[in-house]
Amino acid sequence: MPRPQRDPLVVGRIIGDVLDPFKKSIEIGIAYTSRNITSGCELKPSAVVDHPRVEIGGDDMRTFYTLVMVDPDAPSPSDPSLREYLHWLVTDIPGTTGATYGHEIVTYEAPKPTVGIHRYVFVLFRQLGRQTVYAPGWRQNFNTRDFAEIHNLGLPVAAVYFNCQRENGSGGRRT
Repeated sequence: MPRPQRDPLVVGRIIGDVLDPFKKSIEIGIAYTSRNITSGCELKPSAVVDHPRVEIGGDDMRTFYTLVMVDPDAPSPSDPSLREYLHWLVTDIPGTTGATYGHEIVTYEAPKPTVGIHRYVFVLFRQLGRQTVYAPGWRQNFNTRDFAEIHNLGLPVAAVYFNCQRENGSGGRRT
């Protein structure tokens, strides 16, 4: 009998640290160059310099979404005093399209972890309507839950994360 599969968002402590439990209701595809993101995969900072390609599922272009990208481990996993650091915020993304069709209201800032392994989380919310979500005044100490509550976004409809550490993660010389 196969073992039940554990939710990678629970295993990676995304549920708890960043999000409350939710039921995924839409597909989201995120890729850096040709590498598709799956929860828990590891990418180097050199692979995430440019913002990823984002494809949102659904069946209705009249439904709009907000995409949030945060680092709950800033500045370090052992002392996340800047939790959550906001790396990207795109609103008004029509269903069945991608982030390039939305409004980038907080520009993409590439991950550059200096200490430890950081989790970078993409969270997708369904909006109640267009132009109902506004940029926060800061990146550090952003709170995804509070942001969702302020803008009446409810629970996420999808989320995925990847791990990232310095290129020479062990601190040794690169070969």
